[in-house]
Amino acid sequence: MRATIMYRAGDVRVETVPDAKLVNPTDALVRITRACICGSDLWPYKDLPPTPNGRPMGHEAIGVVEAVGKEVRKVKKGDFVIMPFAYSDGTCEFCHEGLQTACVHGGFFGFSQDVGGAQAEALRIPLADGTLYPLPVGQDEALLPSLLTLSDVMGTGHHAAVTARVRRGSKVAVVGDGAVGLCGLIAAKRLGAEQIIILGRHPARIALARAFGATDVVSERGEEATDRVRKLTGGHGVHSVLESVGSEQAMVTALNITRPGGAVGRVGVPHYQGIPPSEPTFYKNITVSGGPAPVRAYIEELLPDVLEGRIQPGRVFDSTVSLDEVPDGYRAMDQRKAIKVMVKP
Repeated sequence: MRATIMYRAGDVRVETVPDAKLVNPTDALVRITRACICGSDLWPYKDLPPTPNGRPMGHEAIGVVEAVGKEVRKVKKGDFVIMPFAYSDGTCEFCHEGLQTACVHGGFFGFSQDVGGAQAEALRIPLADGTLYPLPVGQDEALLPSLLTLSDVMGTGHHAAVTARVRRGSKVAVVGDGAVGLCGLIAAKRLGAEQIIILGRHPARIALARAFGATDVVSERGEEATDRVRKLTGGHGVHSVLESVGSEQAMVTALNITRPGGAVGRVGVPHYQGIPPSEPTFYKNITVSGGPAPVRAYIEELLPDVLEGRIQPGRVFDSTVSLDEVPDGYRAMDQRKAIKVMVKP
């Protein structure tokens, strides 16, 4: 079968690899019908050291179950399923608490040869009963992009909003105009935010943010961005900040624009050593929360809004490539020519 492998920064290849197959009795085999490239995939695209055996790429997918192990009970051959970016058993104490990304037997797709990545023709799914979400609908072409977002980006945006304590009537800022930030904006609007400020500067993304419900746009950075947000919010800042970038500067901005007693939900994979600035954060009673989103726990809540068209997170996909064109998709996202690239194997 064909699959995407990254060997070093900037070196992404689509190669023929051994066919995915069942290994454990709790596995399922899924034929990938749609996958995508994540903003977090761009971090190794920029800095992955030489990796002789390569790293399989991709952790977001929807597809059709082709086979199941003898101990699988909740999914069956032929099911159309969402594959969350983390696999989980669904039975441990953290899964029961709705934190599947901390599953004691779980892990993440797209990090090791043992599990594999979703930018491929097929994938072995460990712990299939706790991981896969069987869908109540068929493969409606119009719905596929939005259904795909429930495997990561929409659930991650929702997690940012939840951990930032977005409430009806609150003032919210979204740091980052990528797909996660845009889905966070959808989530904030869905939860009833009154004012939503998007911090970004790319025209196509800003236009989409406006369509999703952004009330204000701040294109400045650093101290100028902080000053602008405070002016837009009566001088105090916002109740909730959704930090979707993962850089130190983004986190500094997020903390500086949070009002006393507010909260930051960070879902951008952090590329900094510690959370700055600690002393102002302490004296302003700011809560910092977030992390890898337990998207498996959020599907049940978000799916009805997708199926009924109340939210359309699939609009973040502005480019579609074949599996063999995946390297082109990485280049397009790295060069900011695409917001998010969908892969059609």
